[in-house]
Amino acid sequence: MPKPKRLRINENIRAKEVRLLVEDDQKVVPIEEALSMAREQELDLIEISPNADPPVCKIMDRGSYLYQQKKKEKKQKAHSKQTEVKMIRFGFRTDTHDLERLAKQAKGFLADRNLVKIGVRMRGREFTNMDYAKDKLRKFVASMDEFAEIEQDIRKQGNQFMMIVKPKKSAKEA
Repeated sequence: MPKPKRLRINENIRAKEVRLLVEDDQKVVPIEEALSMAREQELDLIEISPNADPPVCKIMDRGSYLYQQKKKEKKQKAHSKQTEVKMIRFGFRTDTHDLERLAKQAKGFLADRNLVKIGVRMRGREFTNMDYAKDKLRKFVASMDEFAEIEQDIRKQGNQFMMIVKPKKSAKEA
């Protein structure tokens, strides 16, 4: 987690002059003048943009500024969804109807913008017919061709073949 940036207020502002935002106007003033203006209004001088030249400051209440910042961060956090990897596994002998049901479930995961890891599990004598398992996996992914594109091609992982698919980018997102 990144370290939160330190908020500079009043005497902690180290610049000789600052760009002061007052309502719809902005002006460059010496730090002493900006501090005296803030004291007259019984508010704080808050450094909003420390990297600007000169730094941008605003006269306002410290508590309300911190509240606005937390509110903004919370809103940004709510809009950024982490992608998850959902798992769908079926056996070597799984039949058509069950595969259709699993494909429908995978389409739901892809609609939620998640990655889907698809696996074909093999046991015992099924290992003698690995090509059939690979073909079954390819056909399953081909059935979802309009919704998904391959993120990671077929690879063997223990007793199963795995493939990862991601949602296709729609025309409005591109």
